[in-house]
Amino acid sequence: MNPVLLTVPLAAPADVVAARQQARRVAELLGLDRKGQTRLATAVSEIARNALGHAGGGEVAIGLDGRQLQVAVRDHGAGIADLELILSGRKVFAPGQGAGIASARRLVDRLDIRSAATGTEVLLSQYLPAVPDPSQLARLGSTLPQRRPDPVAELQVQERELIDSLADLQEREAEADRLNRELEDTNRGVVALYSELEQKAEELRGASEMKSRFLSHMSHEFRTPLNSIMALTRLLIDGVDGPLTTEQQRQVDYIRRSAQTLLELVNDLLDLAKVEAGRLDVRPTDFTVTDLFASLRGSLKPLLTNPAVNLVFDEAPGLPPLLADEQKVAQVLRNLVSNALKFTEAGHVQVRARHDERHARMVFEVEDTGIGIAASAIDLIFEEFGQVEGRLQRGGTGLGLPLSRRLAMLLGGELSARSEPGVGSTFTLAIPVRYGQAVVPEGGGGKRRVLVVDDEEVFRYVIRHIAQDAGFDVLEAENGEVGIALALSEEPDMIFLDLHMPKVDGFATLARLADSPLKSTPVIVCTSHALTVDQKRALASAYAIVPKQDLSRDGLSRLMRLVLDEAQSPG
Repeated sequence: MNPVLLTVPLAAPADVVAARQQARRVAELLGLDRKGQTRLATAVSEIARNALGHAGGGEVAIGLDGRQLQVAVRDHGAGIADLELILSGRKVFAPGQGAGIASARRLVDRLDIRSAATGTEVLLSQYLPAVPDPSQLARLGSTLPQRRPDPVAELQVQERELIDSLADLQEREAEADRLNRELEDTNRGVVALYSELEQKAEELRGASEMKSRFLSHMSHEFRTPLNSIMALTRLLIDGVDGPLTTEQQRQVDYIRRSAQTLLELVNDLLDLAKVEAGRLDVRPTDFTVTDLFASLRGSLKPLLTNPAVNLVFDEAPGLPPLLADEQKVAQVLRNLVSNALKFTEAGHVQVRARHDERHARMVFEVEDTGIGIAASAIDLIFEEFGQVEGRLQRGGTGLGLPLSRRLAMLLGGELSARSEPGVGSTFTLAIPVRYGQAVVPEGGGGKRRVLVVDDEEVFRYVIRHIAQDAGFDVLEAENGEVGIALALSEEPDMIFLDLHMPKVDGFATLARLADSPLKSTPVIVCTSHALTVDQKRALASAYAIVPKQDLSRDGLSRLMRLVLDEAQSPG
């Protein structure tokens, strides 16, 4: 503290008043506003009263340190016991006692304490609007010694401060009442908005289901006449009713190709509708990559019409057998190869497979030396009806790649692409070696663990078998109390939670988990009860809410894989 402006001894109650008056006066002369003066004076009064009452007296020194106005209150008492507990707020005092330090700490910008068996020093610091100039210091030097403590004047000042504080408090209460009324109006609006959003969500779900049913129905309706056209053109080309002229042959061939394109579009639309409606089943069987490639090589040979392009299937010895839906894997690869051949003028289209043993995946790659795709257009090609304009773009539906990505997800895998214009593209399909088995995440080690919290033994049994078949270890708890303890001790990777349980129900369990170190652990709420809007709002921290009656082995396996995929994604 440099310089020290004045010192006030503490030997009697009047000295506390003097210290308060002088601190306020110095603050006023140094440009501190009215509220700042009151806060500093009150803090000095509290600490000075403590020094007089608990240590028998001391002194108050007022000085400067740059932009800080500092007041040091020193005594020669026995020190403060349990200082750390007092400063942290952990020590509890009787009503009306022990509040001096805590109150002073809230009033000033900084409070420092040094306490020992030989005495205590409390340093109160308040920042000034600016560093005092020499004229202010000179005015202080000439003014302060002339002023004597005046308890009556100080009492009048405190009364004015109290009146100002009460008036300010009344204004704040009025403002708080106004804000509360506004919040009540806002809350009513939010509740109404939630209700409207729920209604719109139901309408959207209904519209989505109607669209899927319409697409499914119309696709079936289109298939019948298209199949008839295909059959009739086949008869004409085969010359069943006599040979065709060269021109007729060309015309019928155009008709057949147009019908074939339309049939492919219908089939893609039907498959997309089934995927969106969750009605496209996965039928896993055991097969080898060698057999898959042999089948694809034969079926794709008619597409190889450009002699400047080679279609190459790499040998795949030593790869483990796959348990997956062979037809859907072939459908994805067939579409990728077909696209690659269409956009490759010269060079090769190469199909290869490798076993990613670390992550329990089979990785298929279709690489071409075609025209390539700009990085900005990669996302577009996976959108429904999205196409990149170019000189080799000839028709097409824009549904092949979106459908292929949906099928890859249905198989528990993913479809990605990388490309460089003028160099070529590589499309990568990665699926689990065994369908329904959780893929080991990047950097992962050991099995993932699932905690099932439900008082129904049958439901725990169902989840246990599905999760174990998918490669998870399973922990079980019959109520929320046991579930919370297990979650905190075992730290599972995801939690399945029932709502209606004895002791601690699902709502309370979810709230406890959300306020614990496991707040980022995905919690999937499974219930057989219809939920109100308020109940859904109370479950906002849940990862998902799933009706028990809608649970299926495939759906649950996909959900668990989705949780793991999101957990290992950056951000």
